[in-house]
Amino acid sequence: MKPPLDQLRNFPAPLRIVAFLLLLGIIWLPFAIPIALWSRDPNQTTIWAMLVLFVEFLLLVRWWGRQIHHERQVFQTYGLTLNRISLVEGLQGLGWGTASLLLLFLVQSLAGWVSWRPPQVSFGQIILEGLLVALGVGLAEELVFRGWILDELQRDYSPGVALWANSGVFAALHFIKPLPEIIRTFPQFPGLVLLGAILVWMKRSTRSQQRTAVKLITHNGRLGLPIGFHAGLVWGYYLLKVGGLVTLTNRVPAWVTGIDENPLAGLVGLLFLASLAIYWRRRSAKSWA
Repeated sequence: MKPPLDQLRNFPAPLRIVAFLLLLGIIWLPFAIPIALWSRDPNQTTIWAMLVLFVEFLLLVRWWGRQIHHERQVFQTYGLTLNRISLVEGLQGLGWGTASLLLLFLVQSLAGWVSWRPPQVSFGQIILEGLLVALGVGLAEELVFRGWILDELQRDYSPGVALWANSGVFAALHFIKPLPEIIRTFPQFPGLVLLGAILVWMKRSTRSQQRTAVKLITHNGRLGLPIGFHAGLVWGYYLLKVGGLVTLTNRVPAWVTGIDENPLAGLVGLLFLASLAIYWRRRSAKSWA
């Protein structure tokens, strides 16, 4: 009879993902409950609870990779490497993300749908805060979605199925909210699916193959570029909205410019994401040619 871990390794990818999340939740709750009881500030509660959750994820996913899949270099398998090329790709992604979002708002400004205002006095602080928040969000979400979850899916499914399944999970997990809110903000869902696909193509655009004396090793790409791009989008949005640089003019319906002023939840944002998707899909294909 096979040991329990060997049996878990042979489970389908969706069941392995659910099993991991259940285990993570069981470990997290004994810490999350005291934090919720101790803190009186909802924002502080969320920050501490998410920080503990991410630290536990890092520890658990390292154990998971070694025990379930017998991977010695778990984070390298997911594409997280600390070297010069990853740093350069991260900076490139940060530039891509920030510039792309600013370009989107510039187009809307030329159409008369957005008005610009002078920056606040504390804008320097907002720049630094926004960058730290963006890098944290980019690192955490990309390691989870384009790292661990994508790796689990690619072990069982073709690259295309893994990509769209990963993008669907990415969008769905951003929609854990009451049903009325899901219905009201549903235009955000297609944009999140497209964004998830773009981030997978970005990672795959850095993939390569290396032939050794024993076998052909396939590297599925690095996370530096998608981490940077994701952080760039978050940073750009933080600067524009928290910094109070832009406001919508309400000359067109919200479904054009974005539900709740989310630029990726409107028609213009979807067209913008579609153009990026076409470009990065081609870049990904060329890297494998």
